[in-house]
Amino acid sequence: MTQIRVRFAPSPTGFVHVGSLRTALFNYLFARHHQGQFILRIEDTDQERYVEGAVDNLLQALDWVGIDYDEGPNKDGPFGPYFQSLRVDIYKKHVQQLLNSEKAYPCFCSAERLENMRQEQLARGEDPKYDGHCRNIASTQARQRMTNESHVIRMKIPDAQPVEVDDLVRGSVVFQSAVLDDQILLKSDGFPTYHLANVVDDHLMEISHVIRGEEWLPSTPKHVLLYEAFGWQKPQFAHLPLLLNADRSKLSKRQGDVAVEDYQKRGILPQALLNFVALLGWNKGDDQEIFTMEELIRYFSLERINKSGAVFDIQKLLWMNGQYIRNLMEDDYLEQALSWLKLHNLDSGNDEKNKTIVLAVRNHLNQFSDIKEASHVFFEQELQYTGDARQWIKGEEGMKILTLLKESIQNQDELSTDNFKKVMREVQTQAGIKGKELWMPVRAAITGDTAGPELAIVLNVIGKERVLKFINQALNQ
Repeated sequence: MTQIRVRFAPSPTGFVHVGSLRTALFNYLFARHHQGQFILRIEDTDQERYVEGAVDNLLQALDWVGIDYDEGPNKDGPFGPYFQSLRVDIYKKHVQQLLNSEKAYPCFCSAERLENMRQEQLARGEDPKYDGHCRNIASTQARQRMTNESHVIRMKIPDAQPVEVDDLVRGSVVFQSAVLDDQILLKSDGFPTYHLANVVDDHLMEISHVIRGEEWLPSTPKHVLLYEAFGWQKPQFAHLPLLLNADRSKLSKRQGDVAVEDYQKRGILPQALLNFVALLGWNKGDDQEIFTMEELIRYFSLERINKSGAVFDIQKLLWMNGQYIRNLMEDDYLEQALSWLKLHNLDSGNDEKNKTIVLAVRNHLNQFSDIKEASHVFFEQELQYTGDARQWIKGEEGMKILTLLKESIQNQDELSTDNFKKVMREVQTQAGIKGKELWMPVRAAITGDTAGPELAIVLNVIGKERVLKFINQALNQ
């Protein structure tokens, strides 16, 4: 196999979409699997859509998840610059080559004419495309008009020929050139379109494989024709399946979080997010779901990418993140959990108690932002009861257990794990109740819920006074 060189080429138009993260990850894994190079290129020629700070956001996101690139911004290589806005002269030079060989032409049509043409085509039930109005203007006349008239440069698409895209995911896909537009290569402001800059840069940067989202497949025949017009060898293409919502609509922010930063803010671990994203359209071929980065690099191949859309199952991500939280080294977990406790302004007033609290709720977290809800019983002065908790409290047996428990606790000098066990044995004997029927009313009364942190730990942290306060609250419900 020739030297593998792949690129991730986002436009700085806002947040980093999880679909973009998957594209970056698959390129990265492919490059690392084959000991190749992974290039980051910023496609920032669309000045109208450029968002200030988007590049910094992108670099921060890649750094957070641990995807490192070999060439790109802040990592000079032999094929820079890696911002397309700094490569405009390169594109103009190549457009001039196409003009000289009459494979491209200037178009002087006004925006008004183009819109009228488009509306007329739609009225006739046709797909809108440029009608070739300026295509046959004599080259001498065209050159004269280019000096003082606003214009774009269009490519001459062959009239009728099949254009084959040999895709590593989808196999052979054939398009007909007759349905393709005479695409704009250079806009009136002198900036290139995506199609031109993409092809020129991929060639000059010696990209061997173009791995990108399925939404770019319809544009690929235009790129193939551009490679042929320049006389260049084209790279191999691999188009990744769409990311879908649970209802199989295209993944969008309207139905939930789609930005990498959204998941960072929720307390999703970067290694969990990468693991989850890696399985969106790819699998190893067995039931393995938890992968280290080293394993992903070892097993990744384009041959195991699926053609069909991949459903973004948020519940699966949360489950996976929970596994990663529970597998963290204890010191790493404490560092992160305590910072989230602080973020929510939760503090028991004692560092050791804070550590006890976050360790007690560890098995109940699927994302670190859950820590406020999971640990609320340690900080509440008055409980809110769930419906299930109320059911355990309000019955005759529940009231009997809580009354006996209150009396027994009042007789204790302090409430510790050991004497709480002694108290519960006394209550069991006096009430004649044991098992779930004994313990659930107690948990419900002291925590407001039927599940949560270990009850003995809750008692140790909140102390005798607050336990009695919660039992009284339950008895008065």
